[in-house]
Amino acid sequence: MSHPFQLQVRNPETYREETRKSNWIMVAVFAVIAMTLATLSVQFLGEENGNNFYWNLGGVLAGLLITTLIFRFILWNHPLMDSARYGWQLKRSLMSLTNIMHHIEAGVEAQNPTALKALRFYHLGLEQMHRLEQNETALLEMKVTMRQHLDRMHDLGLEAEQTRFDPEWLNTLKGLKP
Repeated sequence: MSHPFQLQVRNPETYREETRKSNWIMVAVFAVIAMTLATLSVQFLGEENGNNFYWNLGGVLAGLLITTLIFRFILWNHPLMDSARYGWQLKRSLMSLTNIMHHIEAGVEAQNPTALKALRFYHLGLEQMHRLEQNETALLEMKVTMRQHLDRMHDLGLEAEQTRFDPEWLNTLKGLKP
């Protein structure tokens, strides 16, 4: 992750509707391409009355590859994929922090401002992800931890609205001893 990520206000119902739509479109694109290529490979390369399993499999795998390329180079930046792209970027930002959480927790204990901001962004991003995915149980479980951390930030005079993830934090935080 090389670019900063900014949390955005998203309507959970709209988000779920848009991601479902984009997922169905991708499934349909894959199904059409894979079935077409499997049929064509058997028709032109297969044996009449023979075992054409590998030609079918090759067509499906080629369909997967072509669908992946279409997705990555054509549809990824299309407005249709906006919610899916946002969700993927949010999860990727959260995962990059999860991977170094032991460093973040050590920094929070040492009152390191970068660690405190990173943990606050993590909490806000996780809260948003749970809301977008309608995971109310996880939201309830993290309320106490979030409140404690928010109080700590207020006590230290740090800005609590950490809605921007800066990838440079990762290098700084990795240097902290867990």
